Amino acid sequence: MVINSSFRAIDSLPLLKPKRLFKVSFSPSSFVSMAQSTRTVCQPATVLTSSDDHVQQAIDAIKAGKVIALPTDTLYGFASDACSAEAVNRIYEIKGRKLTSPLAICVADVPDISQFAIVDHLPIGLLDHLLPGPVTVVLKRGSSSVLEKSLNPGLQSIGVRVPDFDFIRAVARGSQSALALTSANVSGSQSSVSIRDFEELWPQCALVYDGGTLPSGRAGSTVVDLVQPGLYKILRDGSAREETTAILHTFGLKEVI
Repeated sequence: MVINSSFRAIDSLPLLKPKRLFKVSFSPSSFVSMAQSTRTVCQPATVLTSSDDHVQQAIDAIKAGKVIALPTDTLYGFASDACSAEAVNRIYEIKGRKLTSPLAICVADVPDISQFAIVDHLPIGLLDHLLPGPVTVVLKRGSSSVLEKSLNPGLQSIGVRVPDFDFIRAVARGSQSALALTSANVSGSQSSVSIRDFEELWPQCALVYDGGTLPSGRAGSTVVDLVQPGLYKILRDGSAREETTAILHTFGLKEVI
């Protein structure tokens, strides 16, 4: 093999007495950094600001089936093409998440939701009052959904987000698909409100977008089940439960406890 021959060639070289060229000193933080770098074989991710100038790079990465990290109106999330089985599986690998734990999707605008889930049973105007915003609506996928079948297999419903954050909506719009979206952290660990919160996972992402420290806390979006006509169920309180339930009551929906 070429590798073995290379080693033989190296072994045949005369031994030279090493010369001390300069003194190098390390701080404790340097050793930590070196230890972290030896735990991964991945190349460091490119960190960019979540500005309009960098939207196209994110779109290109999504279309190429890669995973990016970016801010939303609640938490930092991992996103990939929800219609690509390989891209969806990559998110599970990065998070160490069980394949039975469902992912939500993110779309650019409220009218886009009907491509991926059933909305005909909802009162007219309800979704426009809930979204964009820190709310995840759970709806039936339906047979006409264009979502990749491997996304949340065995589940007939899907959580949908339209974050009140221009950057991620521009990425979803430009990708011409839905984004598979989940919090940017190892499964079961603290949610991220800054890119430093998940720094150890940067090398697993194609791109990391920095939007600063997010002000909404770590509660995440309010998750509400809207599958049944006229009814709703809060699945997670999140950061906007009071506002969400007030809107739902205005439209005549009744809570299922």
